[in-house]
Amino acid sequence: MSSQSVPSASDDVVPGLKARKLAMLAIDDFLVRSQPIDDSFEKLAAGPDGAGLEPRDRALARAIVMVATRRLGTIGSALTSRMERGLPKHSGRLESILVTAAAQLLYLDVPDHAAVDLGIRLVHEDPEGRRFVKFANAVLRSVARERDDILAADDPLGRDTPEWLRTRWIKRYGEAQARKIASAHMSEPSVDITTRDNPAEWAEKLDAIVLPTGSLRLRARTDIADLPGYNSGAWWVQDAAAALPVRLLAPQPGEMIADLCAAPGGKTAQLAAAGAHVTAVDRSAKRLERLHDNMTRLGLHAEIVTADATKFRGGPFDAILLDAPCSATGTIRRHPDVAWTKTDDDLGRLMALQARLLDHAVNLLKVGGRLIYCTCSLEPEEGEEQIEALLKRCDHITRARFDRSDMIALGSELAGAINAQGELRTLPFMLPADESRLAGLDGFFAARLIRT
Repeated sequence: MSSQSVPSASDDVVPGLKARKLAMLAIDDFLVRSQPIDDSFEKLAAGPDGAGLEPRDRALARAIVMVATRRLGTIGSALTSRMERGLPKHSGRLESILVTAAAQLLYLDVPDHAAVDLGIRLVHEDPEGRRFVKFANAVLRSVARERDDILAADDPLGRDTPEWLRTRWIKRYGEAQARKIASAHMSEPSVDITTRDNPAEWAEKLDAIVLPTGSLRLRARTDIADLPGYNSGAWWVQDAAAALPVRLLAPQPGEMIADLCAAPGGKTAQLAAAGAHVTAVDRSAKRLERLHDNMTRLGLHAEIVTADATKFRGGPFDAILLDAPCSATGTIRRHPDVAWTKTDDDLGRLMALQARLLDHAVNLLKVGGRLIYCTCSLEPEEGEEQIEALLKRCDHITRARFDRSDMIALGSELAGAINAQGELRTLPFMLPADESRLAGLDGFFAARLIRT
């Protein structure tokens, strides 16, 4: 059967078509409306477009979405270079369909004929795009035919990193490290978990690696909710880097600790599991519902407060954890859409909010109380420069450097993660491993401060 004359059929009749359509719709939300990929995919998968999908097909759809976003620069270049006059105007969802199909042709173990034929079926289904069937067929077959040449020109920093980030990272970290950061972003991220206790025992039960930081890293891809200990609340999913700020805060039983901007609650769980009396504050009631559900599953308790953290009244606290809203460029491994939906212009607004949060948090501390400020950002304006600015404008706060004992807690593999000022700065290529999927961690910044 020719791909140019595909008969109409329902998504349920044609094997694999519904999975491709789900992926395409999520990609379309991202390309056209700049919707976060995770939110869009979960919403679509829970609706009619995901109804009846087998777990295997849903996993395939998600894999397509993630690799399409992660490799958007290369895919876009491969497609546009094969369009003599560019993408046709008024072509409906044609761009999203082509990206969906090209992602499979270039990066997934999908037969060429399946990727092309199912892509063409999606073009046929689109009222505005169906007149470009021959065009789409020619472009996709060209991508399939020249796949080796396209992949040989692989350049994660030059093609799959937006210019605004590429320029910033080269300036901040140098070209060699910027390339290592970009390359780390191209790999599927690991699944890390934090246990309430007995990490070695749970590593054996879950077929996981015990990382030097104390987190566990799952070896196998699996449904998290089906694993031992999930329903009993023995552990929770949390990137290894995201678990470090609480480890460095070293919460003690009975301490009064505020977790500002707390949702979705991984750090709140760490604090509560250590025996602290935790007040979890976030402005999003919806996100706090998820935090509440997680704490219930884990059998842990925290006082949950829906409030703007810049206006929250409480304390004075023995310690405060401030995981401030940020550009999230340290999480691009997990959320590749961040690279394409955020811009340099977002930083100014976020930096102003971070400064307000820091100023307010300092005043909620007891004298002698400690504050951990952290962001999942690679940008110095949201990390190192925020702390320098705070110390200049606030005379009752001092920096408490992370030292050798803190490094022992982190593990020697992260020796390079403590900067000259005694602050934590993890980069995505740290924690190497033989298998790329088991390597790396999120980019994080953390500093420890004391109210004097």
